[in-house]
Amino acid sequence: MPLASPRMLFLLAFLGSAAVMAGALYLEHVVGLAPCPMCILQRIFVILFGVIGLVGFLHNPATTGRRVYAFLMLLSAVGGGATAGRQIWLQNVPADQLPACLPSLEYMMDALPFQEIVSLVLHGSADCVEVTWTLFGMSLPEWALLAFIGMAAFSLYQLLRRA
Repeated sequence: MPLASPRMLFLLAFLGSAAVMAGALYLEHVVGLAPCPMCILQRIFVILFGVIGLVGFLHNPATTGRRVYAFLMLLSAVGGGATAGRQIWLQNVPADQLPACLPSLEYMMDALPFQEIVSLVLHGSADCVEVTWTLFGMSLPEWALLAFIGMAAFSLYQLLRRA
């Protein structure tokens, strides 16, 4: 039985990340959940994963190119998974040990250097640890971590599969 072509798998990766983003946008605009800076960073990693998948689909590379795209997708998935994991860890820290809130991401982009923005976002705030929505007992960062694990597994498959 022939394996799915790498090109179709890149399309599948793009469609999967588009579905994850559609779910995030639904929760934001229909349900009314405002994303914290960590959630926005996770969205950036999902979008990056999807864009790389779309470029891989359009380019239809040979073995070396497929591995390069898969490696870049793996980096995106690992970055997003690390951010989601950090947010899950912060949810278990007592709220009184975290800053009350952060300025908006737009303000931080205008007023602060990039390194300080990354530091502030990754240190988290009480906004990022508040669990406002669950599905099957899992919070949004936990669902995001599962999605990033799936993305990483897909990337590893594309990276390590034979031509």
